[in-house]
Amino acid sequence: MIQITIIKITGYGPWTLTLGSDREHEIQMLQASLYLQIQKLFSQKNGLAFSNRSDEFFAITNGITLEDHIEIQKKLESSFDLKLSMSIGYGDSPFEANLSAYDGKKSEIKLNEEHNIFGFIDGKVESKVTIMHLDVDNLTSRRKTISPYEISSLMFKLYAKMSEFFLAKKSLSFFMGGDNFIVVANSNYKESAEEFIDIIKNEFRIDLNCGVGTGKTARSAVKLATRSLDTIREIRDSGKEKPEIYELT
Repeated sequence: MIQITIIKITGYGPWTLTLGSDREHEIQMLQASLYLQIQKLFSQKNGLAFSNRSDEFFAITNGITLEDHIEIQKKLESSFDLKLSMSIGYGDSPFEANLSAYDGKKSEIKLNEEHNIFGFIDGKVESKVTIMHLDVDNLTSRRKTISPYEISSLMFKLYAKMSEFFLAKKSLSFFMGGDNFIVVANSNYKESAEEFIDIIKNEFRIDLNCGVGTGKTARSAVKLATRSLDTIREIRDSGKEKPEIYELT
C-alpha cells in the first residue's frame, strides 16, 4: 500500500497576472524556492517530493500522518505569500493512490479545513514503497557527437516514452534532471523494467541502468534504489559484465 500527497498552488493563474508582464523570472524563482521547501519538509519526515508542472508537486508520504501534513502546511503558508492545498490518497498501486488523492480533492472530502487538506489517510495500512532509479548508460559518449540541447531533447523523448509506458502499468515516472529518472513502481516492477529497457534499446539505441529499492518509506526505498544503481556502475567499471537491473534488499 502506498500513500501519495498532491500539493497544488491554488488560484495560481490569476495570482501570476498581478505580477505584471515582467514576471517570468519571478515565477521561476518562486517555483524553485517552493520545490526546495517542499522537498526539504517532506524528506525530513522520510518522504520524497517531485515537481509536477512546477505549480503542482507530488510527494510519496508513506508513514507521514495528517498531523505531519498540517505541520508542513503551516510552515509553507508562513514562508510563501500564496495559498496551497494538499490532497492525500492511498492505494495498492501508485496510480491508484494518485486517483484517491484526486478524488478526495474533487469531492471536497476535507481532512483539515483550516489548512486546506483533502482526501483519505489510513495509518493502519501496511506501508510499502518500491522505487526504480534509472539512468542512461555512458551518456558521455553521446556528448561527443551531439550538442547539449540535442541531449536534452533526447532525454525529454525518453521521459515521454517512460511516462506513457509505466502509466499503463499503474506506476508514476518523474524526470530528475541530467539523465536520471525515478519510477514509483507497481508490484510487477521487474518484468516492467525488463520490457521497458528492451523497448528503449530497440527504439532509441540507448542502454539504461535500473536500480531498485523497496522500503517502508520513500527515503528508505530511494536510498536502496540509488545504491543499487551505484552498484551497477561499480560492476561496469570493474570490467565485469554489468546487469541492467539490480536490486538491493
